[in-house]
Amino acid sequence: MQQIRDYLEQTVKMTDKDWIMFSSKLYRQEFPKNTLLLEAGSTEKHLSFVEEGIIRFFIPKEENDLTFAFVFENSFVSGYDSFLTQTQSTYTIQTLTKTILWRITYEDLQRIYEQTEIGNTIGRKAGEELFLKKSKREISLLDETAEQRYLNLFTEQPHLIKNIPLKYIASYIGITPQALSRIRKRIY
Repeated sequence: MQQIRDYLEQTVKMTDKDWIMFSSKLYRQEFPKNTLLLEAGSTEKHLSFVEEGIIRFFIPKEENDLTFAFVFENSFVSGYDSFLTQTQSTYTIQTLTKTILWRITYEDLQRIYEQTEIGNTIGRKAGEELFLKKSKREISLLDETAEQRYLNLFTEQPHLIKNIPLKYIASYIGITPQALSRIRKRIY
């Protein structure tokens, strides 16, 4: 749990009182590899912080799922649009490795917002992080080649990317597994 406080305090100083209030609403959950955290058609009930693990966001399709995001440790994770609106998600969130999350429910986060000075700052920080990742991804898809997107992913998390099946990486960068194989041969 200290990981979360350290992460948040990179941008905002928390009083012990605010931290105790916030952390009292967090609970730790462990998930095995390939667990669905959110299924398409369900409503997101949690904002979570990844202590350990790799998570994939995808749109389920008949033949090949469309992977559009990965989340690694020391990051927030949520089906955030579903979380904010409390409506059904159009995508699925799945663990790719054993994953440990610190979670807070929608209702508890609303109480934190109301009862603490720091609550809105915490919510804003989580929301900003999720927005910036989404924005970076969109720009990458519009402005970079598949090879650049692969290299960026590899550069960001070199020790973790080896745990992601190549078919998900190919989907994420918008190419077929065969095209990814050709890129990898050129690079290595």
